[in-house]
Amino acid sequence: MSPEGGAGPMGVTDGWQAVAAERTALVADLEDLGEDDWRTPSLCAGLDVEEVVAHLTAGASSGPLRWLAGLARCRFDVDRMVDMRLREQLGGRPEETLRRFRGVVDSRTAPSGHVDAWLGEVVVHGEDVRRPLGISHAYAPAALERVARFFAARDFTVPSKRRSAGLRLEASDGSFAVGEGPLVQGRTVDLVLAMAGRPVALDHLEGPGLPTFAARVVDPSGRAPSTAV
Repeated sequence: MSPEGGAGPMGVTDGWQAVAAERTALVADLEDLGEDDWRTPSLCAGLDVEEVVAHLTAGASSGPLRWLAGLARCRFDVDRMVDMRLREQLGGRPEETLRRFRGVVDSRTAPSGHVDAWLGEVVVHGEDVRRPLGISHAYAPAALERVARFFAARDFTVPSKRRSAGLRLEASDGSFAVGEGPLVQGRTVDLVLAMAGRPVALDHLEGPGLPTFAARVVDPSGRAPSTAV
């Protein structure tokens, strides 16, 4: 499998289909939220549920040139640029923000061609809003495994490979298994979230490698997860 999301054109197409399926599922989960629900703090520091949805819309609306232009405009401050694009996608009301996200469900626009990274973005940010809201979602096992393997294989927008280096990660609910070393085991979605830097997932993992893994997941600076993924 290539890092861009599949073995050849069909693999890439399947990857985008998985992205669209996860976006569609997230829209369905958020359609009936009340006003207070939209203001619920997400797992991304400083962002509520509506702002995370706007961030997902921004990512699906930014090709490479737009991404680079935004970086230049923000003097190559990535966090500032991400926040700028997020604010552009906020509607006057949460219903408008969700409508804009619904409009990019089938988008194949992205800052890069790493399809599995954008699949990972909707999975991780989907959990960023679902978990605080108490919403559970049954992911397609193949989609979760794509993301888990991508995260374990490379540091893209987060140091997911470094977090898992020297450890054996094994899914308790699927076929995902990578690495050599002390074992860390749990559901695939929790392994994905932990590699993406979400400490909340650590409570659902176990194994002799967990203390090492946890120390890498919890940022020593005390910063909470960024919107990068």
